[in-house]
Amino acid sequence: MEIVKQTFSSARPKPARRVSFLAGLHGDELEGVYLCFLLVQYLRRLKETEPGAFLGEVNVYPAVNPQALCHGSRLWPFFSVDMNRLMGEPAGNSLPAGACRELLADLKACSDLAVDLHSSNQHLVELPQIRIVKDFEKKLLPLALQCNVDVIWVHPMAGVFESTLGYNLNRAKVPTLVMELGICLRIHRDFCSQILDGAIHLLHHAGVLNSSRRPRGEIKTPLVLKADQVGLVQAKRAGLFAGRVKLGDRVGKGDKIGDVVDPVRGETLEEIVSPFEGTIFTLRELPLIYEGAPLARVALEGPDER
Repeated sequence: MEIVKQTFSSARPKPARRVSFLAGLHGDELEGVYLCFLLVQYLRRLKETEPGAFLGEVNVYPAVNPQALCHGSRLWPFFSVDMNRLMGEPAGNSLPAGACRELLADLKACSDLAVDLHSSNQHLVELPQIRIVKDFEKKLLPLALQCNVDVIWVHPMAGVFESTLGYNLNRAKVPTLVMELGICLRIHRDFCSQILDGAIHLLHHAGVLNSSRRPRGEIKTPLVLKADQVGLVQAKRAGLFAGRVKLGDRVGKGDKIGDVVDPVRGETLEEIVSPFEGTIFTLRELPLIYEGAPLARVALEGPDER
């Protein structure tokens, strides 16, 4: 197997900084893969027309789990393992574990800053956002503010993160932003264009690029959320969810989000109303739901007052 890395070298003998972008740890998350295409295309044109703009080095790993990408599956096929759960030690001696060790070592050796690109699962669609483990907030938050995302979510540490790429790079003193946007197996071109502008802005902010071809529009000021500023709306009944709102909509307490219906009996089982006031940054996309299924996350303006 081969993991491809495209490197855009510095015009200086010693790069000011080295920044890496990677996508495809999960083979069903295609937003980041497409974003890497856009970024490589932009950097290639810039290299041809303005090579002196590269004050640092940019590395792009567009498809770090090619086997899963070819299958369109989250897990590495045949082995049925999650590549983003093999980055901690010890990870074993399988082919996926060996690939993870090689990838992690290469990123550590070639990066002063990294961006790990993800999409949501098949159930939920997400506004472009960066998720930060609270332990790394001080170093990562100023960088995340440069990325043109809608939301920055600072959340507590949990044991599941210990085996992820982002956590292990941050622990190795390589600041790494974990970004999530859209939904799996789809490409939202507007989201990708938005984050392309953010990636270029981040490269300028980091001193890696100095070009007149940077995006002209203003970078978004994201909502910065702590753990008590995220409200989760869940279903109380199983059935078919018919939503009434859009991603990014602002809702008030009592506003209707949708209905849970029983198509066999022709009954409305539950009217879903928001118990919060704020902005919907996660929304149910797959209509088939079970009891307790997440339907929406709402970015609250203040602490959760439930």
